[in-house]
Amino acid sequence: MLDLLIKHATLPDGTTGTDIACANGTITAIEPGITAEAARTIDATGRLVSPPFIDPHFHMDATLSLGRPRMNESGTLLEGIALWGELKEIQTVEEIVERALAYCDIAVSMGIGAIRSHVDTCDDRLTGVQALLEVREKVKDYLDLQLVAFPQDGVLRDKTAMENTIRALDMGVDVVGGIPHFERTMSDGTESVRRLCEIAAERGLMVDMHCDESDDPHSRHVEALAYETQRLGLQGRVAGSHLTSMHSMDNYYVSKLIALMAESELRVIPNPLINIMLQGRHDTYPKRRGQTRVRELRDAGLTVGFGSDCVKDPWYSLGCADMLDVAAMGLHVGQLSSRADMRWCFDAVTVNSAEIMGLEGYGLAKGCKANLVVLQAPDPIEAIRLRATRLFVIRRGKVIAETPASTARLAMSGRPETLDPST
Repeated sequence: MLDLLIKHATLPDGTTGTDIACANGTITAIEPGITAEAARTIDATGRLVSPPFIDPHFHMDATLSLGRPRMNESGTLLEGIALWGELKEIQTVEEIVERALAYCDIAVSMGIGAIRSHVDTCDDRLTGVQALLEVREKVKDYLDLQLVAFPQDGVLRDKTAMENTIRALDMGVDVVGGIPHFERTMSDGTESVRRLCEIAAERGLMVDMHCDESDDPHSRHVEALAYETQRLGLQGRVAGSHLTSMHSMDNYYVSKLIALMAESELRVIPNPLINIMLQGRHDTYPKRRGQTRVRELRDAGLTVGFGSDCVKDPWYSLGCADMLDVAAMGLHVGQLSSRADMRWCFDAVTVNSAEIMGLEGYGLAKGCKANLVVLQAPDPIEAIRLRATRLFVIRRGKVIAETPASTARLAMSGRPETLDPST
């Protein structure tokens, strides 16, 4: 007997009338007309069934901390960093664990199946590292949590950051991170990229660096990241997050830079909600909005995945773990308005981000893990438009979250009517 059978599904590629059979945690068949018995059967009635949403860039050690110890009154990136420095001094392992677990529950209910979280290593106690390693173990049955050793204050600028970053990797953190544009000088930033990439190469790890999160057109550390990726043979294992300075660079330089990034097989992670909120703060008008050159990077063959970055923390007081909201913002700011572009934005929060994280068994095919989301929408574009209700969230063939379909009751001209926004 099957654990789960989904009938009459529409797949993200537009295929309709598909049944999905799940047993022993995997998809055992995906085709029309499956008639096997199952412990549970869900009739999707033509609605979209997708692999889970993936968030490739988040800060779980800070999430849900809004207002502690104070609010970010200016709403700027730099005040957020300063406020985070204050919070690090007073928060405990226990409270980080509590907040992170609360966020993981929210994320799962919104159909997120994997998160890559940066964790600050500029803390001699490594409080956040201890906490998120514990959280990673606690949530493993319903969420994949990948951790990045992130020296928030600069791995060279902070005198113990390099030692602490190595300690965090020794403790089991998965990915090497960095923030070269926050070092004291451009040359120090370049040197930080070199050293951190060498550590990753020695250990066989992936790299994900906050890179050029600035309006400065001369902040060009992604160039160094691409160079070190090629020099050390790290192609396909390195991601540059944010890359907001690219929106300020001149087109001639960018034409060379994107070619170098493509040669290096760099992955790219814009964070649309946060990038447009925090960038351009020194501008009057015209005002830059900060999202990197998504269309050009995608068209050059780079894998681009959208991240959410923050929810109710020192940098961003909003957010609700909705990757469709992230996709919608990326779509609008990037003017990705053709039908193909909009479908691609759904990929940017699913398959592309899964590729960036190196997730095994992800997808909709026989033999893939039976991790799925049933959405109250007929296709990816409508899912983004409606921020579609996640009707069923499935992990290893078991329903782990369920939400009633959204409806509206209207009474017009004396004729009561129930409306389904997805039809």
